[in-house]
Parts: sequence; structure tokens; C-alpha cells
Amino acid sequence: MIKLYAKAKLPTMAGMFDIYTFENDEHQDHAVLVKGDVTGKEDVPLRIHSECLTGDVFGSRRCDCRDQLIRSLVYLGKQEYGMLIYLRQEGRGIGLLNKIRAYSLQDQGYDTVEANLMLGLPVDKRDYTFAVEVLKYFNVKSVKVMTNNPAKMDFLLEHGIRVTGRIPVKSTPTPYDEFYLTTKRERLGHQL
Repeated sequence: MIKLYAKAKLPTMAGMFDIYTFENDEHQDHAVLVKGDVTGKEDVPLRIHSECLTGDVFGSRRCDCRDQLIRSLVYLGKQEYGMLIYLRQEGRGIGLLNKIRAYSLQDQGYDTVEANLMLGLPVDKRDYTFAVEVLKYFNVKSVKVMTNNPAKMDFLLEHGIRVTGRIPVKSTPTPYDEFYLTTKRERLGHQL
């Protein structure tokens, strides 16, 4: 269960949002950005974004995370209402230290799946329970998920959230992330 901890206005490059933080059982400081009033709404545009320090903050081109984050914010900024839930689960949940170890293996030619497995780690350890709790907190009736990852939509559906559509979040591949995107499509089922 979650409990509201704090709320404030957050002017961004994509417009004005409210930012919420919640106390939760995970003891993680996740952030929730809300555009407009989502309470009790249907078809709420929703981006669930997992933290990527290297991409989101440093602009790494090894992944498309920053592109997806910015495109999602810009899209949401143009809507009457919507949400972005920023989950603190770096590196598909394996953490920053292990992510950099996996990068090292990727530098040797292994893909992201192979690298995680070689380190004895799960391919994807992310959990979206917090997102489900946030949607329940706001009494959101249904969502249109901004994602290329069908596993996110499956998780929401399995946990009682009505998903009425998918909004693709497309980015232009670069020479640095082309192999990464191919792996996401071919080995993880992402709809790119």
C-alpha cells in the first residue's frame, strides 16, 4: 500500500505537472508526474518509466531511455490529463553497479540478455506493483499505456488495471543503440 508523502507543482520543458511522492513498502523514492486531473478518468495516457541514470541523466546513446522519457513528457504535456510514473529500478531492476558490469560484457559483443545471464542476474527484474497502487490511489478507471514493452501491459492487466490501448514510444536508432533495440525486439518481444 502507498500513502501520499508530498505533492508540488513541477514546471518542465514539456509543461506544468504536479509531482507526487508516496511512502511505500518498497522504501524507494518513486516519482509520479500528473498532468491535469486524472482522478476517476478513463483512457488516461500513462508512461511507466524505469530509471536509467546513464540515459535519462547523462544522455547515453547505448539505449533509447532518454528519448522515450522526453517523448513521453512532451506527449503528456499536450494532453488534457495523463501520468508518468518514474520507478527507481535501474537497469531493468538489477541496479547501477550490475548494469555497468553488464555494459562491460556488452562491450565484448554480448547482448543485454546474455550479459545479465552471464552475471547470474535475471533478464528483467522490474516490478510494476507501485504503478498499480498509484493508479488505484487516483481511482483511474482505464489507461492507454505509452510503451513498446508488452510485459508492462500484461502486468497491469494481471493486477486488475483495465488497459484500453497502447501508445507507441518510437525513437530513431543510432549506431550506438541499434544492437540494443534489436535485442529488445527479437529477444524481449518489444514492439518497435
